[in-house]
Amino acid sequence: MNFPLYIAKRYLFSKSSNNAINIMTLIASGGVVIASAALFIVLSVFAGLKDFSLEFSSFVDPDLKLMPSEGKSFQWTENDKAAFLKIKGIANYSEIIEERIIIKSENKNLLATLKGVDKNYLNVTNIDTMVTKGNWITPESNEVVSGWGISNNLSFGILDYLKPLSLYVPKVGKGQASSPKGYYNSVYVNNVGLFEINEELNNNYIFSDIELAKRLLGYNTEQLSALELKLTPDADEENIRTQLKAAYGNKFNIKNRAELNDALFKMLNTENLAIYLIFTLVIIIALFNVIGAIIMMILDKKKSLNTLFNLGTETKTIKSIFFLQGSLMTVVSGIIGVSIGLLVVFLQQTFELVMLTPDLAYPVRINFLNVLIVLATIFALGIVASKIASQRITHGLIQS
Repeated sequence: MNFPLYIAKRYLFSKSSNNAINIMTLIASGGVVIASAALFIVLSVFAGLKDFSLEFSSFVDPDLKLMPSEGKSFQWTENDKAAFLKIKGIANYSEIIEERIIIKSENKNLLATLKGVDKNYLNVTNIDTMVTKGNWITPESNEVVSGWGISNNLSFGILDYLKPLSLYVPKVGKGQASSPKGYYNSVYVNNVGLFEINEELNNNYIFSDIELAKRLLGYNTEQLSALELKLTPDADEENIRTQLKAAYGNKFNIKNRAELNDALFKMLNTENLAIYLIFTLVIIIALFNVIGAIIMMILDKKKSLNTLFNLGTETKTIKSIFFLQGSLMTVVSGIIGVSIGLLVVFLQQTFELVMLTPDLAYPVRINFLNVLIVLATIFALGIVASKIASQRITHGLIQS
């Protein structure tokens, strides 16, 4: 049997004759338990928020989006389509026109982004489920669906024939125009629906049929801004990317849903890291109690240590006893804390104990990588704390 480990376990699980030391040991262990549980719960909340954001973006963002690597548009020929159809793993795709435009309603103007979509768009995204008032556009019509923010800023509603809505975009080319209207292409449209997704999309996006967008922008029949793809459930994204690169070279920039929302995910990851560092600092503070408890235990066991020393136990071995005791204390406390955290997160997932809104529970997700991160943090810091405390043992202290 490992002698230092045996003695360390005896010291850890047996009560001291000094009640103050027992209380201090309980406080030290409790601090580590609470800190590790809190760290795991917070990391689980951020994992849930990331999933929630990604799930929410699935209403408008495709699995993959192909955009031109140069310029704002590209030519999508019959040969390109034929090569595209040979790629396995793509369930559906939609042709997209996207450009900044001016929306005019009576005497009010607003800059927005027009997104022209084809009839396959609803097979790629679920944006029609986010239309809270009215209906989605009819293919090959002059209908549009606007965000609630645009509607509020320009004071128009749905099927509002008394307030004509027109879209303008500057004409491409040089030279003078005979009148101010000659500088712009324009089209009158009828708003048939309002969507509500998030503040950015609500205030900036308006959807139309792709043919209307082409007509407004002066695009030819083969000219597109992007392709949006929906993958099959068993598709390998990396394999599809490889096939697209092989078929089209560097013609496209390919982005998945997370890359399309890179600003959001960078923010979430930065906040996640900041919270992790803050709670790691809390754990470090809690481990000062562990250091104090071990030092108090050393002082309380001086007579026993002197006996062990006289029986031939080396100072290095005695140091190992208290190093192992401190390490065991943090390991056991960390495991208990993570177990409590797992229980809390499981209860939140199952019973929705904490609500974000009256209809939405606070999103959490059990991620076993977070379990490893918390345990590794506790173990590493606990080992350092135990090493610091055990170094207080010297030859003079034992014999004094």
